[in-house]
Amino acid sequence: MSLSPIPVLTAPTASGKSALALELAQEFRLEIVSADAFTVYRGLDIGTAKPRAAERALVPHHLLDVVDVTENYGVSGWIAEAEAVITDLLERGRRPLVVGGTGFYLRALTQGLPLAPAADPKLRSQLEAELAERGLDALLADIAQVRPDQLERMERNPRRVVRALEVYRQSGQFPSDFGHQAPRFTAQVFAFSPPLSELEKRAEARTRQMLAAGWPAEAEWLAAQVAPDTTPLPTAWQALGYREALALAHGHRTLDEAAEQITLATRRYAKRQRTFIRTQLGAELLSPQEGHAALRDFLTTNVQ
Repeated sequence: MSLSPIPVLTAPTASGKSALALELAQEFRLEIVSADAFTVYRGLDIGTAKPRAAERALVPHHLLDVVDVTENYGVSGWIAEAEAVITDLLERGRRPLVVGGTGFYLRALTQGLPLAPAADPKLRSQLEAELAERGLDALLADIAQVRPDQLERMERNPRRVVRALEVYRQSGQFPSDFGHQAPRFTAQVFAFSPPLSELEKRAEARTRQMLAAGWPAEAEWLAAQVAPDTTPLPTAWQALGYREALALAHGHRTLDEAAEQITLATRRYAKRQRTFIRTQLGAELLSPQEGHAALRDFLTTNVQ
């Protein structure tokens, strides 16, 4: 019997959602569909906290390692593949559990893809040149002048900012103004988060562990595949912490400096994720214990 609706588990980075997903997936014989913008990249293993081979041997994982770091990959590509995977699992009598922290992926799955105008390559090139010349803060200031309500949605993501201004200059509106197409599946979101103080401690410990495990070398490998100063900024280089790990590898940062910078960036990102979960996904942020119990109850009732 299939699941209805599809369960979605999300939490801020470093919350422990992957461990919880693995535990429940084993217990209820689920297959995990990853909703993460950077574990899709082959070769980005340590810095993205990608599930290890041993974990993937315990439970089937989907949408990991699907593109090379030289490729740009976004929400439209992910949603097409995620819907295809979920459809295939349900047709084969398997049970999916969507797990991840990339809010735009989860919003597209649960609410449908946005209906904003198609890309305008010429205008996008102009905006990418502006980004390189004027900087991200200047483009964010342009948005703030006309629609300050859009700033939180941007999350200081250069590609998102360029896309927003591209749509605005085409239409006088922003992507969020156009609504969404109907989602293919009904989904139920389960969200949890430890307190921010605990998240910061977890993020620092995980950061130091990943740096010791070879993250700087992984960042050097990424730089050899695609330069970090390429314009427009390749999607892979938008992954949290890789620039700091590269600076450590090149001797431009000490271990403590790199760890501190990555931890601070992780804390800021986690705060944005918490806000997105509440305001954009419409989900209540439960405690880890409450989130675990709520998802377990749902699976017990709906998985047979």
